[in-house]
Amino acid sequence: MSEFHALMWNVKPGTEDQVRELFKNYGRPDPTIRDDDGNEVGKLLGTQVFLKGNTVVRVVEVEGSLREVAVHMGKQPAVRDLEEKLDDLLETPRDMSTPQGAAAFFRQSAMEVLIARKAGE
Repeated sequence: MSEFHALMWNVKPGTEDQVRELFKNYGRPDPTIRDDDGNEVGKLLGTQVFLKGNTVVRVVEVEGSLREVAVHMGKQPAVRDLEEKLDDLLETPRDMSTPQGAAAFFRQSAMEVLIARKAGE
C-alpha cells in the first residue's frame, strides 16, 4: 500500500523562475529503496512539485518506510544536486548537512495528509 507525503517551504521572492528551471532540469533518482543487504524495502512511486507565489509544495507517493525513503533520496546525486542549488533560494535557511538539521527541516515543512484517494480503493 502506498502513502502520500508533502513538504511545503518558501523561496525568496523573485527566485521563482530559478526554482522552475531547477525542477525542469531535475534528474531522476533511483526509485527503488534497498536496505544495506540490497533487498528492496520500498519504492518512490511518484513526485509532484507545485509552485504558488513563492511557496513550493513537493508531494511524493511512496511504498515503504518514509524514513528509509528519505535516507535513500538523500543519497541520490540528482536529489543532492537539486537540494544544494535550492539552499541558496530558500526564504528560511536550513541545515541539511546533519541528520538533526534534516529532521528539523522535515518537521517544519511536513504537511498533514487529510485525504488520499485512488480509484478503486
